[in-house]
Amino acid sequence: MATWFITGASRGFGLEIARQALERGNNVVATARRPQDVEDVLSRYGDRLLAVALDVTDKAQAGAAVEAAVERFGTINVLVNNAGRGVLGAVEETSDAAIRSVYDTNVFGLANVTRAVLPFMRRQRSGRILNLSSIGGFESAAGFGVYCSTKFAVEGLSEAMRAELAPLGIQVTIVEPGYFRTDFLDATSLLTEGQIIPDYAETAGAVRQAVPGLNHAEPGDPVKGATAILALADAANPSLRAQLGSDCVAAMDRKIAQLREEAGTWRELALSTDHEDTKVAV
Repeated sequence: MATWFITGASRGFGLEIARQALERGNNVVATARRPQDVEDVLSRYGDRLLAVALDVTDKAQAGAAVEAAVERFGTINVLVNNAGRGVLGAVEETSDAAIRSVYDTNVFGLANVTRAVLPFMRRQRSGRILNLSSIGGFESAAGFGVYCSTKFAVEGLSEAMRAELAPLGIQVTIVEPGYFRTDFLDATSLLTEGQIIPDYAETAGAVRQAVPGLNHAEPGDPVKGATAILALADAANPSLRAQLGSDCVAAMDRKIAQLREEAGTWRELALSTDHEDTKVAV
């Protein structure tokens, strides 16, 4: 029996991961801004569920939630950094307050929770950390530039943590879902900027118009996605990155092809900038 600590567990991926982890007999610390929302759905699992109030942007509250988890279950084996939010609009259209708010949750919030959990995982010399990135964590798109930039940051932090924590028995995996039928495109998760600049009508503006029609019509099944995430947690040697959804796989293939083309086109320019005495095998 493992103990899971899941952020953003009141709905979407977080709730479904919590449900499936409990179904498998695990303990689950399900955190949310409104823990009663978790209790209302998962209370039948009794003492194996601990619903805790957590706003990930609050460092002190993150520490208190982790302490409550360890006090109740004695350990944390799996951390799922799932809490997140988005903003829709061209980069120029997005206000400073909106940018900072999304970074506070998606980047600094993830860091708050991870730093609170790691002392316990280091002490036990074991643990799994699953950081929820996105299809936008490696391929950005008009209208979602700010959101995607936060997921690029999550990927950078996670890649470094994987190198830092592997010798301590702690494994880090970046989970990159495509578009799933969760509530992410709802107004409660996705802020649509009020400022509209006409020059972006054919790019970010077109995305802004399309998003309402995509909500709850996405290709990904969140139940299957959560099952895949549990499989990653169980894997003996999980990869650094794991894509979820056919749209995400297609985006990955497209981005890799683009990178290869660019690298080939500009290879000689790149190699021309070394000092004459530099000898690096390429």
